[in-house]
Amino acid sequence: MLGRVNHIAIAVPDLNAATASYRDTLGAKVSQAQALPEHGVTVVFVELENTKVELLEPLGENSPIAAFLEKNPSGGMHHICYEVADIPDARDQLSASGARVLGSGEPKIGAHGKPVLFLHPKDFFGTLIELEQV
Repeated sequence: MLGRVNHIAIAVPDLNAATASYRDTLGAKVSQAQALPEHGVTVVFVELENTKVELLEPLGENSPIAAFLEKNPSGGMHHICYEVADIPDARDQLSASGARVLGSGEPKIGAHGKPVLFLHPKDFFGTLIELEQV
């Protein structure tokens, strides 16, 4: 079911500082910041040869990563995104085997313009998993 790792997401308290650190200190190529109001975040992608790192900053008071940053004020790994060929099929298989899909269970459009879903971290050893259809 799982394809390659699409990205690893890191929640950060200051997106500009994190972007500058990756770009200026580590010499990485970074994208422009992109606000995703439907997900409550602003994102920047660090583009690597074999994958991406997504830097996430809360957007608005109801951001799902605000609570994460309250517990981890310096930031930290937020989720891993895996690619899947057919997101409704993956959702149905996972639900049938007891995994909990967060939200309504209907995919939303993610930062790459493709359908995404999130799986409950308690079902995957404390790791929030995002699935993205490719």
